[in-house]
Amino acid sequence: MARTRSPRIDKTPFEATITDLTHDGRGVARRDGKAVFVSGALPGERVMAEQTAKNRHFDEAKALDVLEASPDRVTPRCPHFGTCGGCVLQHLDEARQIQAKQRVLLENLERIGHVTPRAVLPPLTGAAWGYRRKGRFSVRRVNKKDKTLVGFREQDPRFVADLSECHTVIPGIGTKITALAGLVESLDAREHIPQIEFIAGDAGADFSGIALVFRHLLPLSEGDRGKLAAFGQATRFAIFLQPGGLESVHALWPEAPQLAFALAPWDVSLAFRPLDFIQVNAALNEKMIARTFELLDPQPQDRVLDLFCGLGNFTLPMARLVGEVVGVEGEAGLVVRARDNAARNGLDNAHFHAADLTQDQRGTPWMRQGFDKLLLDPPRSGAIEVLQQLPLRQFDRIVYVSCHPGSLARDAGYLVNEQGYTLVSAGVMDMFPHTAHVESIALFERR
Repeated sequence: MARTRSPRIDKTPFEATITDLTHDGRGVARRDGKAVFVSGALPGERVMAEQTAKNRHFDEAKALDVLEASPDRVTPRCPHFGTCGGCVLQHLDEARQIQAKQRVLLENLERIGHVTPRAVLPPLTGAAWGYRRKGRFSVRRVNKKDKTLVGFREQDPRFVADLSECHTVIPGIGTKITALAGLVESLDAREHIPQIEFIAGDAGADFSGIALVFRHLLPLSEGDRGKLAAFGQATRFAIFLQPGGLESVHALWPEAPQLAFALAPWDVSLAFRPLDFIQVNAALNEKMIARTFELLDPQPQDRVLDLFCGLGNFTLPMARLVGEVVGVEGEAGLVVRARDNAARNGLDNAHFHAADLTQDQRGTPWMRQGFDKLLLDPPRSGAIEVLQQLPLRQFDRIVYVSCHPGSLARDAGYLVNEQGYTLVSAGVMDMFPHTAHVESIALFERR
């Protein structure tokens, strides 16, 4: 069979005038009538660009030189910006970043959902640097460079960025990337460690609250185990090993580290395991919970349904405010830990169930119970399957927390145009500064 050839890329630099910004942070230009998405360019700029990819309906390019800069352009703080794929907006003023995300949300609501909120909520923002407490570093031994690289993927995801530091990761981890690379380079198994997960909670008695999970494809020698444990002792990081799937994760040092973080305004503490999902930005998480409760308006007599509840990030603080709250989550392990968290916080009015919310749940006991209000915090795919099953007439008020404006817009269209709700308000939350990720929240009320 004949091999399909990739379209020929013209590397000749060309001048481009940038008129807009894409949802993923690239400048939009036109060349011979065809759209071109230019990384590193901002609206209002003239740049010299070079084509990097060719598609049927649009081309891709990168900015080589800025001929006329936008007044919103700032000097990126990180020396790796433009190569590392972890951030795409460091060259845009922070206030303009959140405005761009708000525009993405509103455009998605109008274009996909055919809805417009009555009010746009003021954006939730916080510290723009040193906020990321959970993530995954890729690891690669590069023989040509005779070194091990630890970092996020480059903008070209085939490669690992050669990082020395990261300013968006919490300083306890972001300043240790060179040390991590040196540690892996010293191991016998250096070519068999593809990734290091990091996560941080509150400091414990014997460690800093930071945990690292080393994924390894072959058994580790006693020498390697000793080096990893020594690194943990020196840094006060908890060290975990992952030789297989999720259930294979186990502590190397200290013997039984306890990971947890407090939600102080509600006198709640959540214990978690090192690969569990927790909100990446701790300060924004508390602001997000507070805004969610402000919109949902929980009352002492309310019964609230919290879908996609995870460890109980919303459920357990909510239990301090309402008569009863029921959390439902698809990952059984998270449900177990959510129940344990309810017990350790003395909350006997928070109940949890494991259920795949993309499948038919209409026969389950929790679905048949009556509720006053609904909270949704779904994954990127959204919540349309469960919304189509729920007896929605029971909910006077719905608050939807979203990590993807497209799926929120689709679900908002269903609630407003088919189920008789009003989109009262919507807004963005800057959970991931300097990235194109859009976190948002919306309030729906029954007409």
